[in-house]
Amino acid sequence: MSTKGSTQTSMAQIKIGTRGSPLALYQARLVQRLLGQAHGIAEDKRDEDLSIVIIKTTGDKIQDRPLSAIGGKGLFTKEIEESLLAQDIDIAVHCVKDMPNDCPPGLALAITMEREDPRDAFISPKAKRLEDLPQGAVVGSTSLRRQAQILAKRPDLKVVTYRGVVETRLRKLAEGEVDATLLAVAGLNRLGKQDEITSIMDTELMVPAVGQGALTIEVREGDTNILQALEPLRHEQTEIEVAAERAFLDVLDGSCRTPIAGWARFEGGTLRFDGRVLMPDGSEGHDVKAETKLKSAPEAALFGREQGVLLKEKAGSEFMARLTAAVEAAAVDPGKAPPE
Repeated sequence: MSTKGSTQTSMAQIKIGTRGSPLALYQARLVQRLLGQAHGIAEDKRDEDLSIVIIKTTGDKIQDRPLSAIGGKGLFTKEIEESLLAQDIDIAVHCVKDMPNDCPPGLALAITMEREDPRDAFISPKAKRLEDLPQGAVVGSTSLRRQAQILAKRPDLKVVTYRGVVETRLRKLAEGEVDATLLAVAGLNRLGKQDEITSIMDTELMVPAVGQGALTIEVREGDTNILQALEPLRHEQTEIEVAAERAFLDVLDGSCRTPIAGWARFEGGTLRFDGRVLMPDGSEGHDVKAETKLKSAPEAALFGREQGVLLKEKAGSEFMARLTAAVEAAAVDPGKAPPE
């Protein structure tokens, strides 16, 4: 175990902090396995040398309200980060899309791991695609990004709040609580639930979330032993893509409360980027598309910021002011939020 007040932690004594959902536990186990393989830790020793610590977060405890009304992304990281600062754990495994743009003082994102499929899955017993749902059908989704893009394509649909872990959402769908839902392809793949996918959303219709499909590991700043231990898990291509996306989001001041999408990916050596910002009800939106050649995360961050500035200029100050007002109204009074 790590010693309080010390930033020196041996490779064989790492505590991995995570949420307790099946998906979060899978992701923590993935990190445990990859670290064990990278450093020659026998499989039967990993639970001892690379122990997993489950931490319940505010986002896990509050299930009856949309995230946009109760604080956004930090709800899934606050308690974990407190444990990291207190040295009760040594690393924290997060989905990039759940991470606020800034870490608390004393913490940093060390590495980003290889990305899974970043797209969204459409799941329904009643239609093959979102476009095929009957008029007035009910779609369950917690994400404002998904809600806004659904309503932009199908304003006749009713979008309702749909909290819970993947298994809960699939059960509610099977019980007929909603006619369809959207989930991350990455999460379904990791849980071995690919067969639940009815179809994968066209990225022109549903631009993915910033960081979707990618995992990151948060550490205490200056913890050099940990940083060195994590280096084999770093995936440079994913880090470049995520750097562009998060810089784009930062310019637009995005959070779970703002319908913003951003997706960077390498195609034939070229980094291509799609960005989108919408009104919560999907009634208006603006896009940016760009491509560039670059080789580093800092270059990608600059490129992403440029796209954020361009999109803000394209949308105009009047749109951004209305968007801010709509988001703030929904945060103060969820009853003023768009149809959920």
